[in-house]
Amino acid sequence: MVPRLKTYYKDKVVPALMKRAGYSNVMQVPVVQRVVINVGVGEPQANPGLLEDAQKTLTMVTGQKAVVTKAKKAISNFKIKENQSIGCRVSLSGIRMWEFLDRFITLAIPRIRDFRGLNRKSMDGQGNFSMGLKEQIVFHEIDHDKIKKLHGMDITIVTSANTNEEGLMLLEELGLPFRKEKGSN
Repeated sequence: MVPRLKTYYKDKVVPALMKRAGYSNVMQVPVVQRVVINVGVGEPQANPGLLEDAQKTLTMVTGQKAVVTKAKKAISNFKIKENQSIGCRVSLSGIRMWEFLDRFITLAIPRIRDFRGLNRKSMDGQGNFSMGLKEQIVFHEIDHDKIKKLHGMDITIVTSANTNEEGLMLLEELGLPFRKEKGSN
């Protein structure tokens, strides 16, 4: 079964981007390559169950097992030791990526508290977009009663776009709600 957003990308987004950006070949049109979701847990020694809770949450939201991330070097100011578990992450591609993006755009983003649009300046210069969520409860898969502590997550959408403008065009056509720039109607 082909994900709904992937079908939408092929049927609507590709022709719209070819017309809007003036591409002469379908292969020039940028595509979403992967989505990386990262959760940092802060001080896992203070609350040992927090890392497992974040890992379960991330696995539930993405449908893929979360991998524990470890500190590369010791940082005494943050009380972090080398090789200490400090968070977890998931890298999605293929069908799971398209399904996660579809649920994120249509279900999760509208549930963000005081949402006024995504920031256009969150592009990295090479067509990739990153954003942070303050609470994991915007995803409908999560049961509010079973949450021990609210934690945020960073979501990075990696595209094949060469510039920020191409990446923004792709993400806008996919349905990500960006903030209106000041001075534009």
